[in-house]
Amino acid sequence: MVGRDSVEPYLIMNPNDSNIEVGRKNPSTGVHVHFGESTIVLLTVTTENRMPWLANPLADRLLRETWQDARAWLVGDYLLMPDHLHAFCAPQDFSFSIEQWMTFWKRDFRRRHGREDWRFQSRGWHHRLRHGEDHSTKWLYIQENPVRKGLANRIEDWLYKGSIHYIRW
Repeated sequence: MVGRDSVEPYLIMNPNDSNIEVGRKNPSTGVHVHFGESTIVLLTVTTENRMPWLANPLADRLLRETWQDARAWLVGDYLLMPDHLHAFCAPQDFSFSIEQWMTFWKRDFRRRHGREDWRFQSRGWHHRLRHGEDHSTKWLYIQENPVRKGLANRIEDWLYKGSIHYIRW
């Protein structure tokens, strides 16, 4: 699964079985940064209560402006779906955690649009990429989301995607 393996573990106990399953339910905090290596994270953030307000020209423009100003982490490729977004990001200022940065840009985005019904969930899911190939594979999978959901016929038809900063390996 894309973006789901960097969350806190939890235990599932089956009353009919003695087996215990370990799963995930909440994002883990922080991102392991290895100095001297690229740190690129795939971030997924959902709208509050999965309300489908995100894929529209105004939200796209305001998020782009917000991410251009919120430079503690840089956003590379991103894609907006009606109820969630995916973004590849990398730390620019190591004194800010990914959680602090998300809090900042969500608040700034809220101030820019002024709409009470346009809210994100408090947390986001993030997964540190291991290799450049991970980025290519995950980016293709993400771009296919609107096609799989019947929102676009081809990847090229989906308008709510782009790139803000160049993030390299």
